[in-house]
Amino acid sequence: MFELLTGTGLAASAGLNAYIPLLTVGVLARYTSLITLPDGWQWMSDEWVLGILAVLLVVEVVADKVPVVDHVNDVVQTVVRPTAGGLAFGAGSASETVTVSDPGEFFASDQWIPVLVGVLIALGIHLLKATARPVINTATAGIGAPVASTAEDATSVVMSVVAILLPILVLVFLVALLIGGPLLVRRAWQRRRERRAARAAGYRV
Repeated sequence: MFELLTGTGLAASAGLNAYIPLLTVGVLARYTSLITLPDGWQWMSDEWVLGILAVLLVVEVVADKVPVVDHVNDVVQTVVRPTAGGLAFGAGSASETVTVSDPGEFFASDQWIPVLVGVLIALGIHLLKATARPVINTATAGIGAPVASTAEDATSVVMSVVAILLPILVLVFLVALLIGGPLLVRRAWQRRRERRAARAAGYRV
């Protein structure tokens, strides 16, 4: 049960930022005893993998805070974040997988199911984020982009750590995301309508 919550939390975290949960898992697995990766996932703690993830994280963090660029980034991340979510769920739930060199055995067994679950979880969170961001940017004239991005990154970090150390709290995070996300989008749309109404009133005057 706790392993599934860990995988769920990491996958949801990947929906906000693809590289934070993967880097968190890899670093903790390599330098601490807080998480032990199964044989099929040992590559995530390799130094080269961690280095590449760190570089990609820097690029993601910067790109996601620039209006317009963040939208392009979200389009690209539509593939990356669900993929990262699948990997994070698979590793976090301690599911063993066969090597990529034997895809037939992989799909013939049930070992692909945790990866698919992670993909779907991350995709759902990503779509919520990608839908909210343009609304926030428009409603705040772009000022809200770095603020929203920083909040998402922070949430991703906290959720990744919590998923490993206190997985039961993942349920609290998921409820907050599912309730707070739509409310944030609705509020942003309301502010956007108010701005349009104010401009229209100004033109009439």
